[in-house]
Amino acid sequence: MLYYLLYPLRDLFIGFNVFRYITFRSAMAVVTTFLLSVIIGPFIIKKLTAFGICQQVRKDKDNISYPEHQHKQGTPTMGGIIILLSIFVAVLLWADIKNIYIQLTLFTSVWLGLLGFIDDYIMIKNKRSKGLTARAKLFWQAALGVIIGTILYLNPEFSTTLDVPFFKNIIFDLGILFILYTVIVLLSTSNAVNLTDGLDGLAIGCVIAVAVSFSILSYITGHVKLSEYLLVPYIADVGELAVFCSAIIGAGLGFLWFNCHPAEVFMGDVGSLSLGGMLGVIAIFINKGLLLIIVGGIFVAEAFSVILQVGSFKLRKKRIFKMSPLHHHFEKMGWDESKVIIRFWIVALILALITLATLKIR
Repeated sequence: MLYYLLYPLRDLFIGFNVFRYITFRSAMAVVTTFLLSVIIGPFIIKKLTAFGICQQVRKDKDNISYPEHQHKQGTPTMGGIIILLSIFVAVLLWADIKNIYIQLTLFTSVWLGLLGFIDDYIMIKNKRSKGLTARAKLFWQAALGVIIGTILYLNPEFSTTLDVPFFKNIIFDLGILFILYTVIVLLSTSNAVNLTDGLDGLAIGCVIAVAVSFSILSYITGHVKLSEYLLVPYIADVGELAVFCSAIIGAGLGFLWFNCHPAEVFMGDVGSLSLGGMLGVIAIFINKGLLLIIVGGIFVAEAFSVILQVGSFKLRKKRIFKMSPLHHHFEKMGWDESKVIIRFWIVALILALITLATLKIR
């Protein structure tokens, strides 16, 4: 909005020329979302508490993490609303909203935000720890993937090729399989972030690390000279996603203000599903889907720990981990919750740096 209102006035006042720069608008997006989150956070947390929208912790014998997490019963949830509202405002203010990639990322956040909201609402209404069935969530996530993948596939200006990290000459053209690839990435990222959201500040801290990497990668991929210098396939207009990633960073930091241990609010599925989906589609847009395995290594480990645990128990009636997802395994090993969180953050930061290093290792 400000981009269209003030940049055309650059001839009247040279200072308005800064609105053309993605770096300036990205910095402003960080500041805007952080301040908005910190300002509206207390109000939303108060309202969530007043309406009884609080965390439900299972007390049955199957929930072996209950002793460590029983104190979280009654903590307000659905705090992802703080994140989404802040991102929407900042993106509308600082990004080029005519950009197709900005539009599709906003669409993704709304779609998965609503899905997460419904899931959280069912849990709160029925006062249980489970909301929508896994089949229902997967269906609507896959439907979104089909829509996004089809739009991109039919867009003649978008390439359906897949860039392979560390190799500059290995590129695969997926063709119509690009739609299936989009579905797989969206399902993986949204659910992986959701699984990681089990300890205070764990998921949002890792999301921030990924968003920082993607902000830099988006800017480079959409910059003609930088992409040429670093041998990164240039994609027109994706540089604007740096503003969106910056909005995620600021909103994440603002939410962490309230979500750090001991948490005053949890993001709920309304936050985790949408954040995971946003990171997933941005990775697809900038042709860095395979890099998600590295930059999102924490999310990958969390998701695979669940898959391995369930598979092992069904096939061998034995568990590999003391408890899954992986962060609970370390809790059961005697690690304090804060120690698990900070050590996972450290790993996420290292993985983000390794991801950026791939720009020179090709």
